[in-house]
Amino acid sequence: MNFSTLLPWAVFGGFACAAWAALNVVGGRRSRALERLDELRNPNLRLKGKDGEAQGGVGNMLEKAAPALSKALQPQSELEQNNLKVRLANAGFNSPHAGEIYLAIKFAALVVGLMVGSGIGLGIYGMNKNGLYSLVISAGMGFYLPELILTFLKYSRQERIFLTLPDALDLLVVCVEAGLGLDAGMRRVSEELADTAPDLCSEFSMCNFHLQMGRPRREVLHDLGIRSGVDDLKSLSAILIQADRFGASVAQALRVQSDSMRVKRSQLAEERAQKTSVKMIFPLVLFIFPGIFVVLVGPAAISMINNLLTVN
Repeated sequence: MNFSTLLPWAVFGGFACAAWAALNVVGGRRSRALERLDELRNPNLRLKGKDGEAQGGVGNMLEKAAPALSKALQPQSELEQNNLKVRLANAGFNSPHAGEIYLAIKFAALVVGLMVGSGIGLGIYGMNKNGLYSLVISAGMGFYLPELILTFLKYSRQERIFLTLPDALDLLVVCVEAGLGLDAGMRRVSEELADTAPDLCSEFSMCNFHLQMGRPRREVLHDLGIRSGVDDLKSLSAILIQADRFGASVAQALRVQSDSMRVKRSQLAEERAQKTSVKMIFPLVLFIFPGIFVVLVGPAAISMINNLLTVN
């Protein structure tokens, strides 16, 4: 690769860095008065301010440009919009503008894929069929990459919630049996397990926030199961709704659910342990057995070759 081949890429990188710096300068930090007004409209911004996240720069400009960028990819039916909201909520994105930002990121990734594919296709293959293939492949990878990342975040978050739910239920049972109500118990659990189970505690904190805003408990518990996407949490929400409707003991329902989930988690661990023997076959055949074969058969093969050479 000579200098003439590297020069276009260097120019492109320089322009990209200059554009990034210009966006950071233009989209600077907003005034404190406007930030206070935004905090009054959206209380979630106060939590971001406590964590030290700056509401400015490229992220602020992306949030402003999200409606325009996502307009071409907006779902047409209400069912598709609800499915997108549920998927984003399962991955942990509960912001009202999460759908627009996600679609804007998909559109931006598509444009970047087109630019990269066109650069590679024109620079290496030229205006032919291979250049068109590289353009289409790069655009497809840029368009579906956010989908793959969202799916990975969704399943990883659901697994973390599933693994930490029995311990949280045990602590919730202790809180309820000690005299606390369900709302106070969930608040206590979210405070105590904030470090070990942040995903589950964030869900409990959002439930407490909705209850403080005056929403009915049945709707809040139903939304908890839908928002998390975990089957065990959905069944827990259904049990709590039934206990609240018929006046049954909440502590007993929580204890039964906790015991069943602990049994399920132990069975899942045993299942994974039983699968390890089958999964170890392929590394043994590919990496261990050839080495053992060389160690055991190698000296005999050398002796046979030496004997044949001496005979001849």
